[in-house]
Amino acid sequence: MSVILSIKDITKSFGQATVVDRISFEVQKGEILGLVGPNGAGKSTIIRCILGIIHPDSGTINYHLDGTQKLNTSKVGYLPEERGLYRDAKIMDILLYIASLKNYPLDKARQTAMAYFEKLDLKGREKAKIEELSKGMAQKVQFIASIIHEPQLLVLDEPLSGFDPVSQNLFMEEIKNLATKGTTILLSSHQMNMVESLCNRIFMINKGRRVLYGDLDTIKDRYANYRCEILGNNDPSRLSKLPFVQKVEQDGQKHIIHLQNGISPSAFLRELPPDIEIKEMNLTRISLHDIFVKTVTGGIEQ
Repeated sequence: MSVILSIKDITKSFGQATVVDRISFEVQKGEILGLVGPNGAGKSTIIRCILGIIHPDSGTINYHLDGTQKLNTSKVGYLPEERGLYRDAKIMDILLYIASLKNYPLDKARQTAMAYFEKLDLKGREKAKIEELSKGMAQKVQFIASIIHEPQLLVLDEPLSGFDPVSQNLFMEEIKNLATKGTTILLSSHQMNMVESLCNRIFMINKGRRVLYGDLDTIKDRYANYRCEILGNNDPSRLSKLPFVQKVEQDGQKHIIHLQNGISPSAFLRELPPDIEIKEMNLTRISLHDIFVKTVTGGIEQ
């Protein structure tokens, strides 16, 4: 894959506070990279630097969008976390205006808009004003505005905020479709289940510094230990003494057995005594949400 966005050792301070500290990562063509971290970690500052709203104090940001390493805003789309559209303007007028700012042909923009109106259940509302729409519908329009010009690089900041579950699934599929067609996507979100479902790789930042970076499978292989849930009348102290067990949690007859890092389920299952009562068993891996929480609270050593 070719690299579309390359960030090298950027640092940004405000007064005495270093908000972004020597951050480096790349985003490749057609991939979805998750930018994750707690509130105040520096995600928004990184996004503003990428979009040219502010400039890093040091380091470089190189773009590979149209044969130049400089930022070409006509090739970039942005969906901000704080939505903002002209409330007294008509939907189609807004979209065509944004397309014109991006030097995108208005006839193509109109066709693209109509296709998305059909797809996102906005058909027949192209002449409606934003103030006449529900919050969810207005957010759909904002999403269309971010992609109306077919950007090569798309930055999404909390794209599913405020959507109901049905709309969330619809938009997740559309984000996947955009990446499949070659759009490079940088996705910032606190919704770890969405990041885990959509992203090829993640970049996790905490207190302005990188803490995790790589593809999800590799990160899970390194940090996501397995857990085994067993339903049965068993002694938790006995279970906790089994080989490869890190800890055991009890909820009635259900016991959640956390395995040590690097231990495969098959290795653990071979150690189960034959007289353990098993009415039900479920083997899972800890989620990206759990890895996120453990990382930002100091539970994972880098």
